[in-house]
Amino acid sequence: MAKITPKENWLRLGRGEEPAYVPRFTMMGDEYLGEAAVKMMMPQVFKQNHFTDGGYDMWGVRYRADKETGATLPEPGNFMLADIEDWEKVIKFPERPEVDYEQMYKHDLEVSGIDRDKSAVMAGPGLMPFQQLVAFMGFTEGLMALYTDPDSVIDMLNALVDWIEPVMYATVEYYKPDIWYMLDDSCAKQTPFFSMETYREVFKPIYMRLAKPAMDRGIPIEFHNCGRFEDQIPDMLDFGVKYVDPTQETNNIHKIKEDYKGKLCVVGGWDWDHHIPKTWPEFDEEEIRQGVRDTIDKYYEGGGYAFGGGVPGMSEAPMRVNEIIRDEVHWYGRKVMGYTD
Repeated sequence: MAKITPKENWLRLGRGEEPAYVPRFTMMGDEYLGEAAVKMMMPQVFKQNHFTDGGYDMWGVRYRADKETGATLPEPGNFMLADIEDWEKVIKFPERPEVDYEQMYKHDLEVSGIDRDKSAVMAGPGLMPFQQLVAFMGFTEGLMALYTDPDSVIDMLNALVDWIEPVMYATVEYYKPDIWYMLDDSCAKQTPFFSMETYREVFKPIYMRLAKPAMDRGIPIEFHNCGRFEDQIPDMLDFGVKYVDPTQETNNIHKIKEDYKGKLCVVGGWDWDHHIPKTWPEFDEEEIRQGVRDTIDKYYEGGGYAFGGGVPGMSEAPMRVNEIIRDEVHWYGRKVMGYTD
């Protein structure tokens, strides 16, 4: 069998084709044996450092990190918007600087070291509508705003899209991503945070706007949404979604694969909370490997599947487990499909 690049293997999934081997996806594009199916690269136009403890996003929301994983979230109890009716008075739009996107792309490509022949480049709009709403207001007030005054929420979200729209179109034109990456964690583990009526009234039109630069150019869209999002999938197809991640196991993955065969790729299927050893942080390597093999066996047949999963944290045990996962997916994902490099 002729060797296939990780990029081409990944893009096959978005075209509804069967991959040569089971791909592995990670949001951060970490390599294994010099390979990564997808890597993220997008222009850093607005000054924001919210991925660091105590940093701020482009709208002025302060973020703090937790001790266990280092992941950052809006600082609890320090929300900037108390009443959605006041959003125009409270939300400050950042300066939109003049940018030479062509030079920025050349610089980013050189610094990143991405080989575009081997890895698909992923970029996106940089706005998560539901997550930004609750970053401004907190979950309680944000959900109440959706219930009591959805029109003001819609007005605010459209204003945010208006502000970043020129950046989205420049990203598509100059970075020419292979995948358009949209993210919005609008679901809890067992159910969405709001009804499908609210989804269709408030959020879907915003997603359509965020997806349009890619849809106009035929770029496949990958959508990240933690939790049980399967009810939203039919609407996702309307704005060009071809991949969904991390597709946690509270979704009916087999049914998704069956219902949307050739139209959608499921990325995920391995939830750490289902695999935590009772002895953690001590663990048995073979147990971890078997869990990976079981997951691949469960979902790979018929295509439309990529493995996604890992352990949060930067301490020794999580890092070692993630190394084991990378290794097992790489080799077993080839073995089950009869692929050799």
